[in-house]
Order: sequence, then C-alpha cells, then structure tokens
Amino acid sequence: GSGGFRKRKHDNFPHGQRREEKENVNPSSALMTSFKSFQLELDTRHDKYERLVKLSRDITIESKRTIFLLHRFTSAPNGQEILNESEVKLDAIRWKIKQVAQELIGEDVYQFHRAISPGLQEYVEAVSFQYFIKTRSLISVEEINKQLTFTVEDREETTNMTSNSHDKQPRTWSLKVTPVDYLLGVADLTGELMRLCISSVGNGDIDTPFELSQFLRQIYDGFTFIGNTGPYEVSKKLYTLKQSLAKVENACYTLKVRGSEIPKHMLADVFSTKTELIDQEEGL
Repeated sequence: GSGGFRKRKHDNFPHGQRREEKENVNPSSALMTSFKSFQLELDTRHDKYERLVKLSRDITIESKRTIFLLHRFTSAPNGQEILNESEVKLDAIRWKIKQVAQELIGEDVYQFHRAISPGLQEYVEAVSFQYFIKTRSLISVEEINKQLTFTVEDREETTNMTSNSHDKQPRTWSLKVTPVDYLLGVADLTGELMRLCISSVGNGDIDTPFELSQFLRQIYDGFTFIGNTGPYEVSKKLYTLKQSLAKVENACYTLKVRGSEIPKHMLADVFSTKTELIDQEEGL
C-alpha cells in the first residue's frame, strides 16, 4: 500500500536459495580464475608499494641525519673528518636506493613514484649540501643519477632472486632522479644554506655569508625562469626559497653596515633576532 516499504527484487528469493547458488559457484570457472589473478596482481602491487614507502622513509631519515652532521662542518676542528663520515652515510643511503631500484625492475617507475619521491628529494638535498661544502657549486642532476647506477655481482644478489646460468653475469640497477624531485631537493637545500650562513657568522666566518648570498641569488633567478609554468610543488617552494634568500641578504647587510660595531660572538644572536622579526611580520 501507499507509505509502505517496497520489497527489493532479491527479497523474493529465500535466503537458503541464495546460499545454495553461492555454494554452487564453480571456483575453477574462467571468470573466477580471472578474478583470482586480478586479486593476486593487486595484492602483489600493494605489497611492493608498502615496501617502497618503508624504504623511502629510511632514506629520508638517514638523509636528515647526514644534513645534521654536515652542519657541524663549520664548528668542527677537522672538517675533513665530517666530510668523510658524511660520505659513509651517503653510501649507506645509496645502498637503500639500490634496494628501491631492485624492487622497480620491470615496473613502470611512475606508478610507484609517489612512494619514493619524498626519500629521493631528501637525498638530493643531502648530497647537494655536501657537494656545495666541498666545491661551493651546485651538483647537477646528471651527476646525481651517475651515482645511482649500481653494478652487482651474482654472489652479492639478494636471496629471493633465482640464480640461473645467465644470472652469473654482472647485473646493473639504476634509479633516475626526475627533474621535479631534483628541483624540490634544491629548493629545500636553500634552507640548509641559510642555516649554514647563520652558523658561519657565529663562528667568526665573515666571507661565507657573501658567497651564500650570491649563490642563493643565482638559484632564485633560475627558479623564477620556471615561474608558474612548472609543477605546483615547485612554485610552492619558491616562496620559502625567497625567504631564505632574504635572511641571508639581511645577514650580509648587517655585516657590511654594522659589522665593525658588533662583536663577532654576538652577530649570530643579532641575526637570529632579526630572522624571528621577519617571520612574525610575514605571519610564519
């Protein structure tokens, strides 16, 4: 009648009949076989994605530790020991990246790019920071990718790979850092260079801030050529890059104008205070 509940079509069939139909499904039919293969493929892909996320997290953590170590370069009595120790850490990170490359053999890298992108960006930041400390220049994406090509003998391969006759020859794994990951890593590098500038002044190094100011200006000019035509993540990083450049230029201005008035051991405190004021004015 009017106002009553309408019965669904499958409610006309007894529950027992529906249960019998479900039990009578042939598991070896072509349709069920296809769906089982789809299930296996999806489960395998999801498991691989989770493994890549964990590897990317490990790469991110170790890269951050390397950056923290490199910040001690200005205050360490022997800077070469810091660089050697950072090289050991970067080699350990590349070993993790080699595992990522092994997971992606025969796969479309861009299907798993979201899982590995954070780790690659942090690695680019760490390796470019070390390269700048060594050479006072910016490492290229070609040089980074050259370091991510691995040749491994058969006896060093992981146990989950079968050792056939053709597997005894050296295998080569490589993982390419995309241009977007490279740009995002370089944009994050500018924040570390800003911190390096402040710590250098605190240690009495007056020349490094002016070198960093010129270097950051060149990076900022390069990013402005990209503008809004690049990916959204790159344009979003441009604001932070501009703030890092402004803080370094403010430090250089203070050194040039008031450097003779302020004792060297107090310069770092003056810069920190001005940095906080700039952040408050801009609502950071």
